[in-house]
Amino acid sequence: QKRTSKAKKNIRTNNWKQKVQKQATRAIFLAKYFLSNKPEDPSVEKLLTRMRDENEKSEVSPSEKDSKES
Repeated sequence: QKRTSKAKKNIRTNNWKQKVQKQATRAIFLAKYFLSNKPEDPSVEKLLTRMRDENEKSEVSPSEKDSKES
């Protein structure tokens, strides 16, 4: 079996990183858009509410764990 050259690995890695960066940028743009503009669609509003609830739970959970362990 032939080894993949280091240059080819680097090219593929950089390609993958660029794709991930592009997706992250899109996600951040969408999130900022939805937070700044009131969405008309009820399904979008439901999704935003669920995301806020999950965010609040994740922020509170470490302190809850400490109180349960004590």
